[in-house]
Amino acid sequence: MPQNASTFLSVDLNALVHNYHFIKSYLKPNTNFLAVIKAFAYGHEAIAIAKALEKEKVAYFAVAYLQEGIHLRKAGISTPILVLHPQQSDVQDCVAHQLEPNIYSFNILETFQNCLKKLNIQEFPIHLKFNTGLNRLGFSHNDIPELLSKLASDNTCKIASVFSHLVASEDLDEKEFTQKQIRLYTNILSEIQKGIPYTFTKHLANTSGTLNYPEAHFDMVRIGIGLYGYANDKKWTAQLKNVGKLYAVISQIFPIQKGESVGYNRAFVAKNDCVSATIPIGHADGIPRTWSKGKGYVTIHGKKAPVLGNVCMDMIMVDVTNIACKEGDQVRIYDSQQTLEDLATKTGTITYELLTAISQRVPRIIVE
Repeated sequence: MPQNASTFLSVDLNALVHNYHFIKSYLKPNTNFLAVIKAFAYGHEAIAIAKALEKEKVAYFAVAYLQEGIHLRKAGISTPILVLHPQQSDVQDCVAHQLEPNIYSFNILETFQNCLKKLNIQEFPIHLKFNTGLNRLGFSHNDIPELLSKLASDNTCKIASVFSHLVASEDLDEKEFTQKQIRLYTNILSEIQKGIPYTFTKHLANTSGTLNYPEAHFDMVRIGIGLYGYANDKKWTAQLKNVGKLYAVISQIFPIQKGESVGYNRAFVAKNDCVSATIPIGHADGIPRTWSKGKGYVTIHGKKAPVLGNVCMDMIMVDVTNIACKEGDQVRIYDSQQTLEDLATKTGTITYELLTAISQRVPRIIVE
């Protein structure tokens, strides 16, 4: 255990690089790799992750918001960065930090073009997002004539890529819908290319799309959750390695007599004599309230210890009645894909939410 860190998230860069090369092995030699490191690299540590992947020569990084990109630039990351959800107020900072915006509406396009004109900037790289079924962000297929007209009216912008996002690439029951999306995206590319006198990068596939639909690789793939060890499918996840491992310690052990309660609102009342251990991690650290009343658990000396009562802001109490342990012993919150997926299933959520919920007050310990 690292010194002075009772609760910490271990971030294994060796596992990260393994996952990168495993996924890359499924790509054609000329298909580029975009690494998605939004939300602190899915709750891990964005700068360490970015530096490790920059050494591997990834073609692009993607973040959700402007400040995430600025954070990487200030840390010395020089790889191109796509900002997936820029706002109209972000234009000047995108230019200042060489962050490439996703243009998903005419309002965003007009704002960027006007600002770039004032700054006397030409051919600033932008990325065009098209909605092919997710109905979240993006131009529609019918917008293409007007979009091409607006892009042709000045030379402030240059299209770096045209992309879309798959809705259900992990669900093979939705194969027909996914293939429909791929066809629509292909038609969009054809129409855009007819009106643009230069080539641009084409990308559609996320992690599941990359592994399940080779025909959707195009020029580049966008890999997020797969980099961190998860692929929404047991057969693929088994080939990946878990990057993040969350640990804590036992702060105090309490003998609980029959009829006594544990925690707020007396959510647990002992039916028999038992033993409770208090762990220094709570919902302010990313442990959801849904883990309360035995739905969540930790592992101590290889045995499951279910949560007693309600999750507190800074602590959880767990049942160690049948576990030989003492104060100061290490506690595994999760250290494997199987544990995290099991906890997600038991508490009605998904691995993405549990990973990205780990708050920034939990120290990240980087394993080089």
